[in-house]
Amino acid sequence: MTLQEFQRLIEDIYFEKDNGRGLEGTFMWFAEEVGELSRALRRGTPEQLRGEFADCAAWLFTLASIAGVDVQEAVTEKYGEGCPKCGGVPCRCTG
Repeated sequence: MTLQEFQRLIEDIYFEKDNGRGLEGTFMWFAEEVGELSRALRRGTPEQLRGEFADCAAWLFTLASIAGVDVQEAVTEKYGEGCPKCGGVPCRCTG
């Protein structure tokens, strides 16, 4: 599945509800998911980690959709040539 396909799937599943909640309300749910990911990183099982990463991705992509951002385009534009600062792959920036 591409990033664009994932974003469209998340829109199909959740956009109406999330858009109705608004950007700020949906962001609060995203922040809660990041907290759950933090807990899983500290003491979760591999299965829990996969689930929390997937949940964070879904919430992030729904936020992008509400804001009118195509994640595939944004990622390609910013990182498609490597590090946005030095252009390196891997990054050669210091610090």
